[in-house]
Amino acid sequence: MIINSARFVISNQSVDKCPSDRRHEYAFIGRSNVGKSSLINMLTKSKGLAKTSSTPGKTMLINHFLVNDDWYIVDLPGYGYATRGKEQRELLEKMIKGYILHRAEMTNLFVLIDSRHKPMKIDLEFFDWLGENGVPFSIVFTKLDKMGSQAGKRNVEEYCKVLLESWEELPPIFLTSSETGRGREELLDYIDQLNKLPLE
Repeated sequence: MIINSARFVISNQSVDKCPSDRRHEYAFIGRSNVGKSSLINMLTKSKGLAKTSSTPGKTMLINHFLVNDDWYIVDLPGYGYATRGKEQRELLEKMIKGYILHRAEMTNLFVLIDSRHKPMKIDLEFFDWLGENGVPFSIVFTKLDKMGSQAGKRNVEEYCKVLLESWEELPPIFLTSSETGRGREELLDYIDQLNKLPLE
């Protein structure tokens, strides 16, 4: 897939205020510092798109970016929020779950995982919650450039082994690096395939 254009459209706090033009949406989520903005910018080849379209505080909102005037990348707030107050955590959780569970246009959720880290309880619980609710998702391992190729491969294999302890089969897995562009074509090809499916 060739990306000809990518532009910020809207930020909001409620699934009810998301765009109403019935296009496929691909949401990206992960814990803080997982490389979400960098991945979005790498995919769209728009340096600073996710960052410059987000004034302070927008990381706490649902951000829509229209790609090729055809489909949306949706930048969701991260989950976990360890540094945030209880009230703010509850607001974010309600916003994220509201979008994931009730946005009919969300064709796939890409869950980002830092490939350098071992499986964390919060991630595994999030995967289980997605499975229990029948949410279509994929796992995107980020920052593969931060390790040697063998170490990165080993980390991903060990992570998948832990997932298979509770999952019969794994969702689609992507290995990426925003620095080198690794995984860009694979992700865009997957989105291209899903774009051909009718929206429910």
